[in-house]
Amino acid sequence: MREINLDRLRTLLAVADLGSFAAAAKALHLAPPTVTLHVAQLEARVGMRLLHRAPAGVTATSAGGLLMDKARRLLAEADELLETVQRQIAERGGRVRLGASTGALAHLLPQALEALAARHPEIDVQVAVMTSEEALVRLAAGSLDIGIVALPQPVRRGLRVQAWRQDPVMAFIPAAWEPPKHVTPAWLAARPLIANDRGTRLSRQTAEWFAAAGQRPQARIELNYNDAMKSLVAAGYGAALLPHEAGAPPPDSRISMRPLRPALSRALGIAHRTRPDDDATELTLRALLGMKEG
Repeated sequence: MREINLDRLRTLLAVADLGSFAAAAKALHLAPPTVTLHVAQLEARVGMRLLHRAPAGVTATSAGGLLMDKARRLLAEADELLETVQRQIAERGGRVRLGASTGALAHLLPQALEALAARHPEIDVQVAVMTSEEALVRLAAGSLDIGIVALPQPVRRGLRVQAWRQDPVMAFIPAAWEPPKHVTPAWLAARPLIANDRGTRLSRQTAEWFAAAGQRPQARIELNYNDAMKSLVAAGYGAALLPHEAGAPPPDSRISMRPLRPALSRALGIAHRTRPDDDATELTLRALLGMKEG
């Protein structure tokens, strides 16, 4: 026995408190040889005797008394921890770890989290910024519960990805440029561009949109933070292609937002393990999936 088992500690305390192995066996509903074995294993692990065995009864040695003092505190903390977890489960509470891109965090997630908090304030959702690929890796490893990911995604064993939203990609252009009513790849490629980081799916989508029209423009800068990109657009640094969720606030007055021709959209999905681990994760999934587009 390399580690000290809590059950062995409970057995040791029962023997010392009740004064005999037989009484401890009866109280713990264990066979007498099992009680003897538990104590022997503890003594072997510590390397010294923990109990004095005498006809008058069993008492703790000096080492045994020290161990039992620590054991009582440890067992009390373990019981308190178990009660806390059980109480949270009973209240359908708990902690949910959620990963998403900065774009989803800026507008989409706050709506879902607000609705979830109104119904289940006991659920603590911890949000981290990450790419779709990182979210899927962490889901598979068990260090994440829910991921907001770009679609499509390959099938991964043990994970489920549900379609969630599809929002149009729009051109965000400095208003001083006086852009046309619809923006084409050729018109945009002739102007300074602010691109999404090339490690993102949106970057690949926009590159394919340009390439389909025979355009391969070079961006002035690449970022993975939508609000920063919009700030640069407002400053006249360049134009950007970004998703625009229905209900999102209008951009800065210095920005003109135009639809693309041909049209382009960004699809998002909700990824999670095939069987959610607890009620808190299940309720958070329902809150997210319950969000309506538009």
